[in-house]
Amino acid sequence: MRCRTRSTVAVGLVTTALLASGTLVGSAAPPGGPADQPPAWSTALDRAQAGDEAFVAATSQCSETPRELPVHEFTDHRELGVELDRIERVSDGAVDVEQVGRSNRGREIWSARVGTGDTVVLLTSEIHGNEKVGTDALVDLLEWVGTSGSRKARQWREELTIVAIPKMNPDGAELDRRGNDQTWAEVTARHPQLRGSEPSWNYYARSLQGDDYTQRPGFDTNRDYHPDLSYVPQPEDLPGSSAGTGWYLTPEASTVRDVYRGLQAEFGEVDTYVDLHHQGACYVMPDDPDEFVTLSISGQFVADPATKPGYEQYADDYDLDYSKQLNVAVDRALQAAALRRPLFGNVTLYPQGIDLPGTGLGSFALNGSGTVLFEVRGQTQTLGQQQRAALTRSVFIGLDGMLTAVASGAVEQIDPAEYDRIPPRGPNVGVGEEEDARVLRQAGVPLD
Repeated sequence: MRCRTRSTVAVGLVTTALLASGTLVGSAAPPGGPADQPPAWSTALDRAQAGDEAFVAATSQCSETPRELPVHEFTDHRELGVELDRIERVSDGAVDVEQVGRSNRGREIWSARVGTGDTVVLLTSEIHGNEKVGTDALVDLLEWVGTSGSRKARQWREELTIVAIPKMNPDGAELDRRGNDQTWAEVTARHPQLRGSEPSWNYYARSLQGDDYTQRPGFDTNRDYHPDLSYVPQPEDLPGSSAGTGWYLTPEASTVRDVYRGLQAEFGEVDTYVDLHHQGACYVMPDDPDEFVTLSISGQFVADPATKPGYEQYADDYDLDYSKQLNVAVDRALQAAALRRPLFGNVTLYPQGIDLPGTGLGSFALNGSGTVLFEVRGQTQTLGQQQRAALTRSVFIGLDGMLTAVASGAVEQIDPAEYDRIPPRGPNVGVGEEEDARVLRQAGVPLD
C-alpha cells in the first residue's frame, strides 16, 4: 500500500535537491538502441519535467512527512515479554530467555538464546523505537528455531549459538519514537565525572521526525557505542560528533555491550552481529523508480582501521570480506524468494563509505565480528504498520539465508566481490516538506 499524497512543493524540493546532488534515476539506453528505447534520464527533475508517468506516479504517492499512523499490530513491550515466555515454554527450554538489563525507565531488556554451537550470532532490533519490524521477525525466528524438528533447525542448534535482544530500546518503542527516554541530568547522576560537561551531540531536546523531545529528552542510542568495550565516559570526549565514538551513556547500549562482552568471554569471539533497522519509506530501485526498495543491507560501517590513525589496534580483527559474504547470503535468499513474490527481490546496498565507530555495527566490526545491517522500508511515522507482514517476512527470509550459510559453512565459499554487485539504493522520491532540510543536512551521515 502506498503512502498518502504529498504536496507539489515537496516534489519541487526533492527534485531540486536531487538535481543539485547529481543523483541518477533509471537506466541509460544502450548506444544505438531503437527509437522507442526509454531516454537516458540524468536526474529526477528531468523525469518529472519530461512527463515520465511512472516517476510522477511514484513521487506523488509517497510521503516522508511525519504523521500519526496506526502501529498496534506490532509487538509492544508487554506482549514481547508474554511471547518470549511462551516460546521458552513451548520449546521445552531450547530457547533460554533472560533479563539482561533495564531501560532508563526501568523496563526489562530481554535476551533469548538458542543453540549450543561454537559459532555465536548476536541479533538486535528496535534500537530506534520507531523501527519495529525487526522485533516481530526475531520473535518468529526464535519460535521456529526453538521448536522445529527440521534438519535445518537441528543444524542451526548444533552449529550456532544464537542470541537475540529484541526491542533493545523499550522506552523509545513505547513512545513510538527514535530516541530513548533519558535526561542529561540522569546521565550526570549516573556518571558524576560528567557534571558541567556539554551534553553529547546525540542528545535530543528538540523536535525531530515529528516527535517533540523538549519535555521528554532522549538519546540516539545507536551513536552511544565505543569500540573499547571497557570505556568509561570522560568529560573531555564530549560533546563528540557523529564521526567519532560514543560513550555508553545509555543503559540500553550499555546492556548490549555487556552481553557482547559476556559472549566474548565465553566463546572467544562473536562471529556475527546483525542490527535490524528501518529507513525512509520512499526510496526506489535505481533502475525502476516505480519500485520501492523493500530493504537495504550493508556490511561496511567503519573505515579500514589499518588506514586510520588511532584505530590500528583493531586492524588484525577487522574482516570486511566476511561481512560482505554474510550480506551476500542475505541477498541470495531474498532473490530466491522473489521468484514467488517479487517485492522480496527489491534489495539494495545501503550507502557505502560510512565511517561510524560510535554505532553498534561499527564498534563490533572493529572487535572482529562480521556485521550485517538491515534497513527495512518505512519507519512508523511514514509507513505505520502498512506492509508489516511482508516486511517482517523479508527480514525473516534474509536472516534464514544468512544463518543457514553460517551454520553449513557455505558462507565461506561466497565470493566477497558479489557484494559489490548488489545494486545501490536509488533516490528517495518522497521527501516531505518538513524533512527536506533534515535529509540534506544528514546527507554526509546516511546511517539510519
